[in-house]
Amino acid sequence: MVESAEQEVERPTRERILEAACEQIAAEGIDEVRIARVAMRAGASTALVHHYFSTRDELLAEALMHSFELAGDDRFGPEGEQGEPGSATERLARVIDESMPRPGHQEREWILWVELWLRAVRDPALRPVAARLYARYRDWIAEAIAAGVESGEFEPCDPGELADHAMALFDGLGLRALLGDPAMPLEQAPARIAEVLGPRLGVEPALLVLERD
Repeated sequence: MVESAEQEVERPTRERILEAACEQIAAEGIDEVRIARVAMRAGASTALVHHYFSTRDELLAEALMHSFELAGDDRFGPEGEQGEPGSATERLARVIDESMPRPGHQEREWILWVELWLRAVRDPALRPVAARLYARYRDWIAEAIAAGVESGEFEPCDPGELADHAMALFDGLGLRALLGDPAMPLEQAPARIAEVLGPRLGVEPALLVLERD
């Protein structure tokens, strides 16, 4: 019981440090992350940061995982929490929309993704982190597609294969939107993705575009 109580006391401090690291990565880039700066942003000492993370690279890896795990908890909730029960089309529309770099937390996640891509190209030690994140992302998309196939709402397909294609669309068009490409504005990207996925699933593309106020 004592150990469990201690873990509950320590957990918020560790999460605060991870959140501070994520904020610094998003604001200044992954190469500019320093233990001292993270400690200052988190309101902690450098010794306390080192208590939780023995190296800078460990902190970076854990911070990225922390950010995407939190996003995953929000997005990849238990089946049936997204949209109306049994509406696989609504669920997939939400997946597409949540995968775009919309202003706010989604844009920050995209910035962290880009930082991870760049760093992992140069640092093979971070590639397993990227692979784990992509595996969860792929599962999330594949599960949404599989639910529609099983219910008969979508045409039969290989959910994993189509999830790979969807991820390529999300990454490619999402990055263009993030960079402000005038030929691919953010509000246009989901429609372009739906135009590819809709026919594969036997669904009207417009139904895969989430209506926004």
